[in-house]
Amino acid sequence: MAPQLRLNAVAFISPQNQPILIRTFGKQSHPIKYHYIAHTSLDVIEERGEFHRPIQSFSTCNVDPIVQAAGKTAECYLGLLYTMEDVAVYGYITPLKVKIVVALALSDAVVRDLDVITIFKALHMAYYNAISNPFLRLETAHDGTNEHSPYLLLSGSKWQTFKRRVDDISRLVGSAA
Repeated sequence: MAPQLRLNAVAFISPQNQPILIRTFGKQSHPIKYHYIAHTSLDVIEERGEFHRPIQSFSTCNVDPIVQAAGKTAECYLGLLYTMEDVAVYGYITPLKVKIVVALALSDAVVRDLDVITIFKALHMAYYNAISNPFLRLETAHDGTNEHSPYLLLSGSKWQTFKRRVDDISRLVGSAA
């Protein structure tokens, strides 16, 4: 029987390391804590060199056979980044270098990589569906600088479907047995 996973927070981070969305779940959630976790995760990803190395094929990687069965997603999966207080932080990088960070509640049960990869696949598809919407414009700053992210206007009403999908995934993860 699979352990009961509980999603505390999800962070989507742009290739320029700017937050796209940081969503917290639960009554005891502290948004600042999860912003810190998201930024610390970026440091861990860069420190490991995972972000800068080319994606290797399975023949040259030491990948668990169960993770290998998950297909190309395993190439993007970074695994457990670190644990902090009451959360375990996992990382994932999409082919377009968008980083997804998940904070799961720590428990005594063993968390299988396949379960976490499934969560990341669902989150990645939610993001992909959101940016694939031809009616959703990524509005950029008009002052000519590259410092502003087109994702800063994520709070607009057009992104509500994406936020709802992330919330639905969190509920499904929490209700799965």
